[in-house]
Amino acid sequence: MKKISTGILLILTMLSGLHAQRMMEYLDRGVVAVRNAEGKVFVSWRLLASEPDDIAFNVYGTANGKTAKLNKTPVVKTTGFTDAVTDTLQNKSYFVKTVIKGKEGAASKSFTVKPGNAPYFFIPLQTPPGYSPNDGSVADLDGDGEYEIVLHQAGRGRDNSQAGVTDPPVFQAYKFDGTLLWTINLGKNIREGAHYTQFMVYDLDGDGRAEVAMKTADGTMDAKGNVIGDSTKDWRNDKGYILAGPEYLTVFDGLTGIALATTDYIPARHPSSLNPTTDQLKEIWGDGYGNRMDRFLAAVAYLDGKTPSLVMTRGYYTRSVLAAWNFKNGKLSHVWTFDSDDPASNRNYRGQGNHNLSVADVDNDGKDEIIFGAMTIDDNGKGLYSTGLGHGDALHVSDLDPSRPGLEVFDIQERFDDAGANFRDARTGEVLWKKASVKAGADGEGPGRGLALDIDPRYPGFECWVAGAGITGIFDSKGNKIAERTPACNMGILWDGDVLSEILNGTSVEKWDYANEKTVKLLEASQYNCVRNNGTKSNPVLSADILGDWREEVIYRTTDNNELRIFVTSIPTEHKFYTLMQDPHYRLSIAWQNVAYNQPPHTSFYFGEGMKNPPKPAIVIIKPKTVAKETAVK
Repeated sequence: MKKISTGILLILTMLSGLHAQRMMEYLDRGVVAVRNAEGKVFVSWRLLASEPDDIAFNVYGTANGKTAKLNKTPVVKTTGFTDAVTDTLQNKSYFVKTVIKGKEGAASKSFTVKPGNAPYFFIPLQTPPGYSPNDGSVADLDGDGEYEIVLHQAGRGRDNSQAGVTDPPVFQAYKFDGTLLWTINLGKNIREGAHYTQFMVYDLDGDGRAEVAMKTADGTMDAKGNVIGDSTKDWRNDKGYILAGPEYLTVFDGLTGIALATTDYIPARHPSSLNPTTDQLKEIWGDGYGNRMDRFLAAVAYLDGKTPSLVMTRGYYTRSVLAAWNFKNGKLSHVWTFDSDDPASNRNYRGQGNHNLSVADVDNDGKDEIIFGAMTIDDNGKGLYSTGLGHGDALHVSDLDPSRPGLEVFDIQERFDDAGANFRDARTGEVLWKKASVKAGADGEGPGRGLALDIDPRYPGFECWVAGAGITGIFDSKGNKIAERTPACNMGILWDGDVLSEILNGTSVEKWDYANEKTVKLLEASQYNCVRNNGTKSNPVLSADILGDWREEVIYRTTDNNELRIFVTSIPTEHKFYTLMQDPHYRLSIAWQNVAYNQPPHTSFYFGEGMKNPPKPAIVIIKPKTVAKETAVK
């Protein structure tokens, strides 16, 4: 358990109406520097939501033991600077100082440019033999204002529909310099695969340091070798499925990897048996071999508008159950459970979940709701609405149509029906427009992907498109077709200097050329020996506003699985926004990005062509009184 008491460093009093302030992690300046194609160095840094819009910065460079200010006048309009000097770069480091009313502040932490001309820096890994880096999540594990990364190291896996024994899921935490903080092995009684192991990395107890929460079982071993449950038990059946035995929820210390609290997972497979029969499972979940039953999702949400809660789920094809938890003083406490099958009045919520979820304050009461595919659960654990449209594979929630009040949802429908692509009001569930599936895929289903981004400045709001089911073209936020051809349909990223999104697909970042209906490549990470994850899902380890200005970084693994490479844009921008990680909606979307079929993050406000300056978030920044010291694992 963490022993160091915490304190509030800052209180950001920018209120949105009368909403309570949400606890949020402390972040430092996040300076980062990479070379561009000409060998010049682009330096960028965070603007914090608490800072005035007219804050300025001085940029300093240190080389060969000498430090010099690089800008002639303070940098005011952006949080980026291009160093035109191309010599002595191998050991050159950069830092910035604030300038407020002509007075210079303290120096930020410095960032040293890495050798070579590649637009990335790397994290060396200690990948276990037979494993490869998969999904990642970032948070501050030691309270120093810098992010660390928690990485799912995946071995042999299986989809829920596939029989076969898997390797135990392994998780590791690294500092950005490659220091390995810990390794957790979930053991043989947790199956490896995209739908089994969801991990939440967030400061759940408000002490300024993040925890890690995961489903565990007999034989799970924390970083210090402590075993959860009974290590002698092997609950795998002859087909490799795990349909019996106890199931737990565990919160681990983010810095040490030690298990802090463990409780029974809600819901259990069966309400009264640790070893249910095939018929018993089929009666509850729709099949008896674990396909529908072992579909898990997870999220973090501010259900009371102030403190983060953990939400763990089970099932979405048939029965869906969501359980909310609070973690405080080293203990997990159950807040509520929503069950689509109990009471009977919830039955219209059955079968509405996706392979992903989202979290947002859809009714503007300051508290978060869970957008669970085609349905939404209120902050109190009651059903807010169900559209009845059923399961889908992709989900996007933001202010997609700025001409309407509130948020919207773009979702897709897996079954071959009239709402293959559908666009709804996030608060009421009213379907504003939909596009029918017109041509079934080889599996007889509707579209397998759907994406909503602002990629065309000629039309207000986000553009929406899908892959599959014969639904062709790009649609504007009103449902009008505006293009016949479409770009890839996996993820998006904010990469170049404008406020339009770019296309993130596999190892590529591409710009949509709306005039000619084609893409223009801006980055190809495969030329730097990087590969994508998760087959056709084709996602990176993580994409998020991790460092530097408001634009997003993207993390890939190398082909030999021995490094993570964090790619940073070197394109200057004219825009100056606070870090997206201080918008709670966006920050929570980074927490759930690793869940099942990865989806890109979105903001709580309209981000795109014609946008206003982002509204100030109602947050309170938490920082420990003392930074905890990590211990490297040799």
